[in-house]
Amino acid sequence: MTRATYRFRKFRLIPDTEPDAESITFAMQCAVCEQTGEPSDEQAAAHVWATGHLKANPEHFTYREIIIRPCRFEPGAWQ
Repeated sequence: MTRATYRFRKFRLIPDTEPDAESITFAMQCAVCEQTGEPSDEQAAAHVWATGHLKANPEHFTYREIIIRPCRFEPGAWQ
């Protein structure tokens, strides 16, 4: 019978700031009809979409901001 030894390691979830990381993206979603604007690297572009959607749908007053921020696990000490 073979014996196995296990080691455990702690990890921390942190924002991914590596050069090859995905960029942070922003989008707005109408909470009334759930239509979503195109994701963009610029937060202002998402807000422009919401303004245009409100002009086209004057009764849609509530929106959600969707922010996609890449993260990664950083290995820590072995236990």
